[in-house]
Amino acid sequence: MTRRKIPAWLLVVAFVVVPLLEIFVLIQVGQVIGPWWTILLLVAASIIGAWLIRREGGRAFAALRTALGSGQMPARELADGALILIGGTLMLTPGFVTDLLGMALILPFTRPLARRALTGVVSRRLVGAGAAAYMPRTGPGATPGNQQRPHPNPGGSVVEGEVVD
Repeated sequence: MTRRKIPAWLLVVAFVVVPLLEIFVLIQVGQVIGPWWTILLLVAASIIGAWLIRREGGRAFAALRTALGSGQMPARELADGALILIGGTLMLTPGFVTDLLGMALILPFTRPLARRALTGVVSRRLVGAGAAAYMPRTGPGATPGNQQRPHPNPGGSVVEGEVVD
């Protein structure tokens, strides 16, 4: 199995652009409302974020238990849980930009947009991986015995026998 590399531009954005943007926004807000109000606003955002994570996380867990109890596939509930986890992580990061993005992932009326994007990304990766699993191996060293093909009747019975010439 090949391991996907994280694109370099994504690392640059995550570790250079976002912190610089956070510092810029903090300075701008601090100049407008003052440093103490800025700190108070950051603390208030953290408290509100913690409350929101607890409330929405509890709801997501209850929905997951309900889906599992009824025998349904909990795809939506798992996606919500992942988004709340990512949003909570962003809320732990000090700054207004990450707090806004984190709240957008946590709030129940903005989460469906993020869920659609997450579903698209996961579907593309799973479909790509699934298609690759059934592709026959070709090239040097490929033999008829090590090609991967789907079984024609995966739920059918097996008939054992012997080939006689």
